[in-house]
Amino acid sequence: MSRKVVRSSKFRHVFGQPAKADQCYDDVRISQTTWDSSFCSVNPKFLAMIVEASGGGAFMVLPLAKTGRLDKSQPLVCGHTAPVLDIEWCPHNDNIIASGSEDCTVMVWEVPDGGLVRPLTEPLVTLEGHSKRVGIVAWHPTAQNVLLSAGCDNAVLLWDVGSGQALRELRDLHPDTIYSVAWSRDGSRLCTSCRDRRVRVIEPRSGRVLSEKPHPHEGSRPVRAVLLADGKILTTGFSRMSERQVALWDPAHLEEPMNLQELDTSSGVLLPHYDPDTSMVYLCGKGDSSIRYFEVTPEAPYLHFLSLFSSKESQRGGGWMPKRGLDVSKCEIARFYKLHERRCEPIAMTVPRKSDLFQEDLYPNTAGPDPALTAEEWFGGKDAGPLLISLKDGYVPPKSREFKVNKSILEPRRSQTCSDGGSPGVRQGAAAGWEGHW
Repeated sequence: MSRKVVRSSKFRHVFGQPAKADQCYDDVRISQTTWDSSFCSVNPKFLAMIVEASGGGAFMVLPLAKTGRLDKSQPLVCGHTAPVLDIEWCPHNDNIIASGSEDCTVMVWEVPDGGLVRPLTEPLVTLEGHSKRVGIVAWHPTAQNVLLSAGCDNAVLLWDVGSGQALRELRDLHPDTIYSVAWSRDGSRLCTSCRDRRVRVIEPRSGRVLSEKPHPHEGSRPVRAVLLADGKILTTGFSRMSERQVALWDPAHLEEPMNLQELDTSSGVLLPHYDPDTSMVYLCGKGDSSIRYFEVTPEAPYLHFLSLFSSKESQRGGGWMPKRGLDVSKCEIARFYKLHERRCEPIAMTVPRKSDLFQEDLYPNTAGPDPALTAEEWFGGKDAGPLLISLKDGYVPPKSREFKVNKSILEPRRSQTCSDGGSPGVRQGAAAGWEGHW
């Protein structure tokens, strides 16, 4: 009688642990917009959530420690004139957040230490270049000041936030709505999924398509795609019978997937989150009450299902804490901030270990908060991986960094704004008075 051999993995027994009630964020009116974004972004200082707002678009920013029931007068970030669709914290400055909106603009905001005490209505920079709503914003992982935006005008714009200019415009690559855009770990490539049912890997500075896969999933519903650290592509989508699927692809051999697994028949789009430190992928969908996690390995079958965290209530979205914000003393390898209809619930993903010592095998050096390149270097053609830090002694946040924009763009644009009501490209907030770069 043959025994089934169980694959050895240190992540086989990862389990999800919801936070206690007093560690959740209650009375938050999460946005009812039907856009398929996460509606949430989190870093070691702040939690941001897109919320319902009258008379425009808004999102809420809370210090992580401000848990419990929120006051109804909690100040909001409310400078957009239409609903906010996507938000993301800057990986190199924990006080800076970007937002994209149905009003066709991208805004960059600075949140003071300690959080907001009054509504924040003036962004540091307003970036104008899209002709339709902006559904995706994504900071470059290693280059300072570089921000990507993608809109329903089928365009991807690459901004130097310091100068307020879109230095690259990729307008002819996608014939239809862009569903997702993901950077590679060093920011040298983009992976996009589009309504034309194609996944593309793009060199962002030249706009050259390096590889392209038509119909990675046979169903017509939206596909999501991310680039893994070794260059492989992970996609989520639907079969012809509307079963949800996850697949792994080698860009050099896109004829057949390296692995394709059918999951269930739910209707929600699966949003993948990839952790390059552990080679784990977490899949969670809007309307789901569960999170699946997988491990990617170099040997066949390459993509291994690990486990499933499930709860009674479905999620409207959620954000993932960067590795530097986790509690290494409790062997926490991920933390998901799950959005319910009226609250946000942190869920810690933990590897059970008996020892209280630092577990080096769980925490290789991870991306730190310092950029590896300037915007000029990256737009000039240079690439670099993230600057890594050790979490052995815990993460100590750096002192607050000042966000600065080139002073040379302020005076002429101020005079234009006064005379003609603004100009395309960039508008500066009233608080602007900066020099150099942050």
